[in-house]
Amino acid sequence: MKTFAAAGLVTISLASSAFAQTSQEPFAPKVVVVTMFKHEAANWLKNETLDETTAIPGLSKEFPDLACSSEGLCLVTTSMGYANAASSIAALIYSDKLDLSKTYFLIAGIAGVDPADGTTGSAHWARYAVDGGLQWEIDARELPKDWKTGLFGFFTKAPGEKPSSTYGTEVYHLNEALTDKAFALSKDVELADDDTAKAYRANYAAAPATDAPIVSICDTVSGDTWWHGKSFSDAMNDWAKLLTDGKANYCTTQQEDNATLAAFSRGAEMGRIDMDRIAILRTASNFDQPYEGQTPDASLNAKSGGFTIALDNAYRVGSKLTDAIVGNWDDWKNGVPAN
Repeated sequence: MKTFAAAGLVTISLASSAFAQTSQEPFAPKVVVVTMFKHEAANWLKNETLDETTAIPGLSKEFPDLACSSEGLCLVTTSMGYANAASSIAALIYSDKLDLSKTYFLIAGIAGVDPADGTTGSAHWARYAVDGGLQWEIDARELPKDWKTGLFGFFTKAPGEKPSSTYGTEVYHLNEALTDKAFALSKDVELADDDTAKAYRANYAAAPATDAPIVSICDTVSGDTWWHGKSFSDAMNDWAKLLTDGKANYCTTQQEDNATLAAFSRGAEMGRIDMDRIAILRTASNFDQPYEGQTPDASLNAKSGGFTIALDNAYRVGSKLTDAIVGNWDDWKNGVPAN
């Protein structure tokens, strides 16, 4: 395993940075890594030389700069949640300081995981991002007797009826060639693990929840509400399958991805970015439901040992893709290479 030297984040003048430019020559990153909060950004800042920074108007006040290496790897941190994610990505896209038309984007963050598909520390590349919040909901205490969930599609009459697309942001299908390439590059990465995580996951009934972390391809559900429990997990599994005609396999839950992709899609419509150059990697910091005999509230607040290893593995796995792109730009600049 390669060793990474720590690198401090240093603000330097535009005149001496990778951002030195005229109005006709905006900077063109090869890859922008998108993180949502400081802990997700930390390993990228520590292990990569992202010491050339510029302020981008409209980014979060907490994270106002885009940080880049001289080779063209950049990092932006949006702040958490739908509103922050969409607003920060929009600011990035519309900045006249950047040419993002050939830039690849890696959304790299932590998530909850369905124990049927992974375990704490596992890393999952997504093909589909499904909005879990764009639904009608009836309180579980007032459900019709034959309903299993109070979640169902807008302007439908019951769970299981597929709604029409009301918002246009309900589902994003990512470029599977990029997802497959990212998985191929990273599937054999040595993943971090933790004794606390090992002991906690032993409470679950079966693999893969009880196993060591893995890298896989499965799909992600977004939502600002931090729902928890097997009933919600089952409902989100069903929802993802319903909206994709059975193609999506929900495994991770997170807050931002559909909002981030909505902002990206607006930029793509303007010709400023390429939706085929976006990858999503979510690593599991916690399970989305309790083990047998545990209450959902106890599970939601449990110290499962997953947080630190998920952060570590997001970098270990994600950097395999960014290293390949930056290090072999001639092969990647015109699209995902076949080999």
